[in-house]
Amino acid sequence: MLVSRMREKTILLDALTQKDAQFIAVYGRRRVGKTYLVRECLEDRFVFAHAGVYKGDYDEQLTAFSQSLSDYGLVDFEKPKNWMEAFHLLKRVIEASPKRKKVLFLDELSWMSTRNSGFVKALEHFWNGYLSAKKDVLLVVCASATSWILSNIVHSKGGLYGRLTSEISLKPFTLKETEEYVEYRRLGYSRRQILEGYMVLGGIPFYWDKMRKGLSLASNIDRLFVGDEAPLRKEHDYLFKALFDHPEVYIKIVQALASGARAGMDYTDLLKETGEDKGGDFSDKIDELEECGFVRKYTPFGKKSRGTLIQLIDNFTLFYHKFLNPFPTDPHFFSDSLESGSWRAWSALAFERVCLQHVSQIKEALRIGGVRTEVCSFQCQADEKRRTEGSQIDLLVVRKDDTINLCEMKFSNKPYSVTEEDVDAMETKRSDLIAVTETEYDIMPTLIVFPKVKKNAYSDEYSAIIEAESLFLL
Repeated sequence: MLVSRMREKTILLDALTQKDAQFIAVYGRRRVGKTYLVRECLEDRFVFAHAGVYKGDYDEQLTAFSQSLSDYGLVDFEKPKNWMEAFHLLKRVIEASPKRKKVLFLDELSWMSTRNSGFVKALEHFWNGYLSAKKDVLLVVCASATSWILSNIVHSKGGLYGRLTSEISLKPFTLKETEEYVEYRRLGYSRRQILEGYMVLGGIPFYWDKMRKGLSLASNIDRLFVGDEAPLRKEHDYLFKALFDHPEVYIKIVQALASGARAGMDYTDLLKETGEDKGGDFSDKIDELEECGFVRKYTPFGKKSRGTLIQLIDNFTLFYHKFLNPFPTDPHFFSDSLESGSWRAWSALAFERVCLQHVSQIKEALRIGGVRTEVCSFQCQADEKRRTEGSQIDLLVVRKDDTINLCEMKFSNKPYSVTEEDVDAMETKRSDLIAVTETEYDIMPTLIVFPKVKKNAYSDEYSAIIEAESLFLL
């Protein structure tokens, strides 16, 4: 059963109706459901399907490909000596199929492309010299190593340049899509539990699929991470090893960001914190982490900003470095932490990240869905000359209609009562923002709150209030 993913499903099914060859790349971070999407939509049309071997060498990849050729009906052939020969044998499978639209699915492409294997060149030749001329073929390729598929397929500067007919960048579930999945699984969770689960696991279907029906959210999270047989105990290390050939530096970058300022770190500070050498290779690694959805890069608002900041944004990774590194021995570590100060501090930060991941929903709630915007943050130190008190603003929605929504995000166990201190703090941030940036935009104090606001005299000081329901809109 395919939950949500309607846009992506439409792209795949529409490709079956086209009268010429189709070439689609599907990419996204590991565990987001790429293979499941393709198989649910197209498996009954497969003429050939193959997945690369994790950490397999050149010979092992060719051996596995030969086995797949045999599985799909090819007989009387010798194992290919190289990828050119392998794809030549695949032609025989295609020609033998009576299906009107012949679907080929090559999964985990980056694993097949071992060093000096000539895989990409052979794939280029296979498409350009054979498949592209066949009107009855749909080739779907997929890889979890997002940076690899973007460089070699989507943004290819070689023989596959401009050859894709469609691409699907598969994103994690939104809160609404997660809610649909929870309902499909009949887990029985409230929106509060879904949000708290999202703060831990993000919108990664594979993780939510590990939830056991009949257990509370807290009990499920305890079960997922604690104990030798816990399903996600080794997920963090495996995730990075599966995505990157040399994961050590990537993990060091993520660790530095997890322990650094919540607004993020600039390139220089991150370089110093990780102890890595300055150079393009380090910058490339940050780009790859961004492409895989672990970090975001943004420029703080204001004329005198320090430049681009890198901020850890992945929910699961944030949770791991807060509660699972080192791993707890308490089998009820999550259940026992729910009333602790550590949990309250972390949940406030995690809720901010969820809001950053749902800016489209926030814009819709503000009725500015069609307005061009830039999402950024702002920070400044106390400075007598500039008359600033020092502020940190985690979400600014800077609009092309000369307006800024200055957002405060509050996560609470009960309806939130705005206090005089809240209003004073918001006014300080507003004043600091104007003093430092000299902006002439209209600044609208905006409160984003879970679960909702308890109306009082102070809540009227906000230009807009967005309650939890709005985050589940789209």
